[in-house]
Amino acid sequence: MAESVLAERGRWPLWLPVFLGVGIALYFALPAEPSVFWAAGFVLAAGAGLWLARGEKIAPLLVASCLLAVAVGFAATQWRSFRLAGPVIERNSGALMLEGIVVEVEVLPDGGGRLTLDRVSHDRDDVLTPLKARIKAKPGLSSAMVGDRVRVRAMLMPPPQPAMPGAFDFARFAWFRQFGAIGTALGPVEVTEPGAATGWRADLTTTINEIRHAITTRIMAVLPGDRGAVTAALTTGDQMPISAPMMQAYRDSGLAHILSISGLHITMAAGLVFVGLRTLLALFPLVALRYPIKKWAAALAIVFAGFYTLLAGSPVPAQRSFFMTGLVLLAVLLDRRALSMRLVAWAAVAILLWQPDELIGPSFQMSFAAVVAMIAAYESLTPRQTQWRAAHPGWLAAIGLYVFGTVVTTLIAGFATAVYGIYHFNRFAVWSVAANMIAVPLTGFWVMPWALVMFLLLPFGLEALALVPMGWGVEGVNWVAVWVASWPSSAVTLPILPLWAMVVFTLGGCWLCLWRGRWRWWGLVPMMAALASMAFARPPDLLVDGRGDGMAVRSADGTLLLNGKGGEDSQGYLEPPRRARGPRTLAQEKLVAGRAAALRRDRLPVAGGRPGGGSGQGRGEPGESLCRRRYRGKQRAPARDLPGRQGDRRPLRPLAPGAVCPVAGTGRGRDNRDGGGLARRPALGLASPSPQEGQNFSTGPSARAGGEEG
Repeated sequence: MAESVLAERGRWPLWLPVFLGVGIALYFALPAEPSVFWAAGFVLAAGAGLWLARGEKIAPLLVASCLLAVAVGFAATQWRSFRLAGPVIERNSGALMLEGIVVEVEVLPDGGGRLTLDRVSHDRDDVLTPLKARIKAKPGLSSAMVGDRVRVRAMLMPPPQPAMPGAFDFARFAWFRQFGAIGTALGPVEVTEPGAATGWRADLTTTINEIRHAITTRIMAVLPGDRGAVTAALTTGDQMPISAPMMQAYRDSGLAHILSISGLHITMAAGLVFVGLRTLLALFPLVALRYPIKKWAAALAIVFAGFYTLLAGSPVPAQRSFFMTGLVLLAVLLDRRALSMRLVAWAAVAILLWQPDELIGPSFQMSFAAVVAMIAAYESLTPRQTQWRAAHPGWLAAIGLYVFGTVVTTLIAGFATAVYGIYHFNRFAVWSVAANMIAVPLTGFWVMPWALVMFLLLPFGLEALALVPMGWGVEGVNWVAVWVASWPSSAVTLPILPLWAMVVFTLGGCWLCLWRGRWRWWGLVPMMAALASMAFARPPDLLVDGRGDGMAVRSADGTLLLNGKGGEDSQGYLEPPRRARGPRTLAQEKLVAGRAAALRRDRLPVAGGRPGGGSGQGRGEPGESLCRRRYRGKQRAPARDLPGRQGDRRPLRPLAPGAVCPVAGTGRGRDNRDGGGLARRPALGLASPSPQEGQNFSTGPSARAGGEEG
């Protein structure tokens, strides 16, 4: 094995982001916030070990290097967490007068708006003042623009904890964006000072958001409905105007990646600018023969790709793609050759050091998994494709090779990302290959070229000339999404994937993709073991939210008993789901009556304490009913658990008298994170804290994880 490792020493740098990620994951997996001396000591110890191992054999040097990468990842995450620390309100504020500067405006599908306010202030002394707040306004209540100082009567609440154990943790998402509160506007949003934002950073943010908002508005004016909404998503990254049915169709058909500005869009945009400008300059012999038009085209393509990334809001896939595309074009400027897998590795290193919290999000995981898997596959396939193409000239062979490439690319990317989709959303798009074979070429050869023309015509007010034909292509993609989503079993719900299985699958995939020798196939063993774990995973039998206002129970016959609207009557928690038809049977009546009696009899507190941790608040008092509890504790920081899954609809095993129900702990806060693990209590007397304000147990799959919160 030592010989194999040494033979692939050119691939060693590719493991740097992997070990950085291990350090980041260790930070989020800790049961409590570590001291700042931990990170410093870890880095110093690893650095000292590397210094001592510099004259030794290669094995100690490699081990010390890996430990140093882990330490750096851990330290970078803790530093970012402390740097972004800000006040988080403790409970619902009630009505107050809120002021702040608008730094982001999002248009919602119903015509309303979602405003992100910075430099927040309010008129209540008994409520903490967050650094930033995000509020929703109903249609017609807000005309504020980015950079305006506004005043609005609103009601604030803490960022919600996961809707169920392991679901998307909006509180953690909000912590790393300094959102100390979310809320709702109770009246019109009044602009008190237009253009109040100052400073170059504020000016840049304001300008970019104004351009994005203006482009979206002009697109929607020419192309109303979902045609314009999808066009806006492809050009500005704003997915909010897309209707819920259309968004669901894109998810179920496996085309949701088209709506997220990522490698497909950035690469196409930069490539079109590079090829188009170089072709245009080549038409003038005096210019083409005297000046380096190839480098000019590369420089302009870098600028346009950067602008496109900023316009899209700089999501992680766009950052990764811009970094890789920029390095390729920079190699053109410097007359150097770029190595693709190393580009991915350095892009991952840059993102992990700058925003380490992105590691635990589905965007980072799915984006890099797809790119790494495709590059690793084509490192082996490209030489064979080249030989086959040389032996089979002609346009029919070229078309066949293109179709083969599209199918193989879709299969590879689909398999690489499917596991992370299952982990986060419990969903799998069965017919994604067929949908992508039609939609991706249509997007690349028709939609994106017209998008580039639209950008060129925008300054002259002639964007409609490009938007109309672009809309034809977008309508075709929409039709494909709806058509494929209507096929039988287009999207299936799969069993839960444990966290450890996702980690094992990731490490096995890294081993398979990052090495080149035959020993890389060993990585298939942990990958298959991780997938097999879904057959043995057992979800909770009983869930109760942190306030006691919502509950879900699996009965002995597999029926789901739930409550999604709260209420004071404990019988309300035991009503069958709304989709149940007809009166309940005698057996069901007895089951419900028995569970109601058990709930009235049992006085057990919520297992694991309050959501987000705490110093004992929210654990219930003697004589307090399980279903009538009210959480009034403090929330100071985001949960640190690695993200989990949304929803699981598998039938559970029947509940026997005295059975033990597994209850997963929720996220844990900065002050005290002792809510994790399994609680062993008799069935019916056990609960697990999960939803907070405004959430219920309806946590179905959503490609906009977190985008609908607040």
